[in-house]
Amino acid sequence: MPPLLPAAIGLVALVYSAVGHAGATGYVAVMTLAGLPPATVRPTALVLNVLVASIATAQFARAGHFSRRLFWPLAAASVPCAAVGGAVALPTAAFEAVVGAALLASAVRILLAPRRHEADDPTPPTFGLAAEPGGERDAPGTVALPSPALAALGAAIGLAAGLTGVGGGVFLTPVLLALRAAPVRRIAAVTAPFILVNSLAGLAGGLLAGRPLAAVSLPVVAAAAIGGAAGSLAGAFRLPVRGLELVMAAVLAVASWKLLAPLVGL
Repeated sequence: MPPLLPAAIGLVALVYSAVGHAGATGYVAVMTLAGLPPATVRPTALVLNVLVASIATAQFARAGHFSRRLFWPLAAASVPCAAVGGAVALPTAAFEAVVGAALLASAVRILLAPRRHEADDPTPPTFGLAAEPGGERDAPGTVALPSPALAALGAAIGLAAGLTGVGGGVFLTPVLLALRAAPVRRIAAVTAPFILVNSLAGLAGGLLAGRPLAAVSLPVVAAAAIGGAAGSLAGAFRLPVRGLELVMAAVLAVASWKLLAPLVGL
């Protein structure tokens, strides 16, 4: 194992978990650059994804940002569609180009948005489960999406995640932001468990196909856990809204680069 690999994995987990993501795309990039074989990279990234997504889910829920109303229709529709997408062998270069461009546009949109203050965030941390019953009251300036629309969105994102193998979070976050479905912290709090259930479905599919779980070294696991805990703690409790949005823009930009760079020969 390259000596700097755990540090790089921890940094990826730190940045991604701050916005409710688990970092699979970052882990794949880091391990590929470190020269690990593809047969090791993919399952290892998925295992780390489950670990960091679990930590981020717990932290954002503890802060009171989780929304059952948003999560369950999205997750229930995404898992089977992600399995279908993963089973379909299609030339995906054009699809990845469109998705990469969309993610880049989302990152630019966040960067150019008017600066907001913490007082503008209607879902401050509550250091416990949501103070509102179920955390379901619609925040000012947001649009309540009906369950059928959320299910259709979850199905489309699950299929896209399965086709591209980049994880559903990088698709879910910009769409929910564009639709003004929830404040930024609540979106992060829904994204983390969304990634978790889809990653678990991916692991289960691999096991059913006869692929064993990856054996991940203890330093890598520890680095991912520490980075995930620190990042999600900052995102759920400490980062100001604008800071959280800027980290989110950086994550989307990195995901966009990962999709677009191979298409232009970088």
